[in-house]
Amino acid sequence: MEEIQENNKKTILVVDDEKPIVDILLYNLEKEGYETLEANDGVTAVELALEKKPDLMLLDIMLPRMDGLTVCKRIKQSLNIPILMLTAKDEEIDKILGLELGADDYITKPFSVRELMARIKANLRKFEATSNNSDEQAGRNSGNKIKVGPLSLDFEKFEVRINDKVVDLTLREFEVLKYLANQPGQVVTRELLLEKVWGYEYYGDIRTVDVTVRRIREKIEKDTSNPKILITKRGVGYYIATDY
Repeated sequence: MEEIQENNKKTILVVDDEKPIVDILLYNLEKEGYETLEANDGVTAVELALEKKPDLMLLDIMLPRMDGLTVCKRIKQSLNIPILMLTAKDEEIDKILGLELGADDYITKPFSVRELMARIKANLRKFEATSNNSDEQAGRNSGNKIKVGPLSLDFEKFEVRINDKVVDLTLREFEVLKYLANQPGQVVTRELLLEKVWGYEYYGDIRTVDVTVRRIREKIEKDTSNPKILITKRGVGYYIATDY
């Protein structure tokens, strides 16, 4: 009962042009205690999101009037909310996470309602924790930074620099780099990154981590085929190099 009351404070905007899918999602979200909003095309989704300011958005890629990728980009320019992309094509992951859209997560159709609800809870929980932690850190220590070789992170500004040049990362990319930079030289598994950065304990696609890491490398490495900062330990995970 306590969780339902807590969830009641959260509003989720469902954006999909397939009415049966929308009906299933709305039913299950309301059963979990969430408030819901519905949009069946991209233009309405943007207008509704900016007006109502939901706590999370479930966003289909294939939409009339404006596609989901454009919707995601427009929303992220104005609202700082988690966006979970819905896609019928598994190969779309690279497009969703690889572009500078700011999408926080994705799930492919057909999906189990149980997994989707777990993803929603994980994203809301992680988003809240990240916001609270950044506020606390800023209050405690305005100079909270990490420096490893040419890489430096400023937690207060959510800023990353390579050799003193600012690099533009999404919040999720920043969190991945921050987690690794906090323990330089130590290999972190993909599973642990999913748990600590994405907030998943049981659900999640490992490729999400790989695509995000690849995107970070495109921004911080001189040669992505021969990375010097963010290193892969084959078959295990990733780490930040301490020797340059």
